[in-house]
Amino acid sequence: MRAELFADMPWAMAPCFRRPTEMDNSKAANFAGAFLSGSTIWLPDDAELSPASDVDLMVVTTDTDPPPKLGKFRWRGVLIEVTYLSWGQLPSAEVILGSHHLAGGFRKNTVVADPAGRLTRLQAVTAVEYARRPWVRRRCRSAEQKVVDGLGALDPSAASHDRVTALIFPAGVTTHVLLTAGLRNPTVRLRYPAARELLADYGHLEHYEELLRLLGCADITPSRAEHHLRAMTEAFDATVPLARTPFPFASDITVTARPVAVDGGRDLIAKGLHRESIFWIAATYARCLKILATAPFAAGPGDRRHRPGSTVLLQRTHRPVTGRPPDAADGDARTRRRGERRWRRPTFTR
Repeated sequence: MRAELFADMPWAMAPCFRRPTEMDNSKAANFAGAFLSGSTIWLPDDAELSPASDVDLMVVTTDTDPPPKLGKFRWRGVLIEVTYLSWGQLPSAEVILGSHHLAGGFRKNTVVADPAGRLTRLQAVTAVEYARRPWVRRRCRSAEQKVVDGLGALDPSAASHDRVTALIFPAGVTTHVLLTAGLRNPTVRLRYPAARELLADYGHLEHYEELLRLLGCADITPSRAEHHLRAMTEAFDATVPLARTPFPFASDITVTARPVAVDGGRDLIAKGLHRESIFWIAATYARCLKILATAPFAAGPGDRRHRPGSTVLLQRTHRPVTGRPPDAADGDARTRRRGERRWRRPTFTR
């Protein structure tokens, strides 16, 4: 599939333009290569891609500072998400091996364009070392630090949608610590089902409830999850026509991205994973409100109409992390210590 899908993609122009429609087959001096990342590279070669999934394409440029994220678009019927990296972010195999979000993309050969052969050399070294314990432990520490830093930087003065985002993403990285340790994919939207499967495989499913409690959704019911999904969907549909804002996630709030952003949550609820659906529902809801709160939409009808639903999610997710209601939260060292205590790392062996 990889060769067929990307054989005629105009790689060279990808780093230069902000819209896929502006690409052509010209050469661009800043194009350095491309490789696949994300959940699709963990699938069997003959697996069918879910409509609620996209293909993550990492495009490397020679720029010191890579261009802003291009985001999602359709290419030959497949939903592609393009992210740009600089060589400064991929300086060596050692740096890649120590990064829990980069190493998985190099554990096998997913390079699709490599004019100078540099990506291929990095991938070859990374693949040999990927499963060795010292590197696995380093990647786990990388994920752990992201949790602690995120929970320690909570800002009580931030807008409610920003607080939701600041809470759920570091709380969700707790699953990545486990998935990294188990040599599994530290996925984004499906991180909680993946962590549940890992813990079940190791006979430690009892630790899973702790992950859900930290997120604030351990006691969520199917009907309540469906309520939050409906509220988020209304906000999503209202935001799509306005989503021309300079945020990295703007392409996630589009008609093209709807199968992932909205239908993905509905699919989880239908499969009985209603508690697990809350992470992505809350993330998407907060992103919609971020756009609606941006001038010239701020304090407009759309902003006011959809904000109450986000407040409910904030109240649900905030207390498990900080132990305090949203208006009493603090972002200092006490919050950092509280966050560290509230996610005790389970240790287990097969």
